[in-house]
Amino acid sequence: MINVSEIITSAPNEFKTPLQEQVYNTLQQLNIPFERVDTDEAITMEDCIAIREKLNCRVVKTLFLCNRQKTSFYLFITTDDKPFVTKDFSHTLGISRVSFAPEELLLEMVGVKIGATTVFGALLDSENKIKIIFDNDVLKEEYYGCSDGTTTGYMKVKTNDIFNKFLQHTKHSPTVIEV
Repeated sequence: MINVSEIITSAPNEFKTPLQEQVYNTLQQLNIPFERVDTDEAITMEDCIAIREKLNCRVVKTLFLCNRQKTSFYLFITTDDKPFVTKDFSHTLGISRVSFAPEELLLEMVGVKIGATTVFGALLDSENKIKIIFDNDVLKEEYYGCSDGTTTGYMKVKTNDIFNKFLQHTKHSPTVIEV
């Protein structure tokens, strides 16, 4: 069982990555409130059970995907309990099969290491090379639980603030699919 701090409503005193700092600065700039917890390193969805309980919201599963040529990129956000089926995802979007993007592209394009993939990576995608895809079930939740760009920081934000305020700020127009 991983250790999870009590809930905190302010940014960390020290940032672990440039993306993490940008996340908290952007939330402050957009006046988006959040609750967060510090944790031991959490990599798997199983690690997120204690985080979900502490934040009292579901933690989304965010996947960074690409086509075989590594020319099309997708940040897919779904619920924590749904298995990812490449064939279904690709069929729903009408695209050729995708796979998980290589670790070096995850770091380069989204600014995170494996286990910390987050919608906040859109902050680094000023050229809109990454298509943001939401599972419709995520939008049914009042709150959105996710990584703050690290594997040791997780937060709870209103889903509406992520989908409307935050993504509008990053100039990303998300696609919503049913999977």
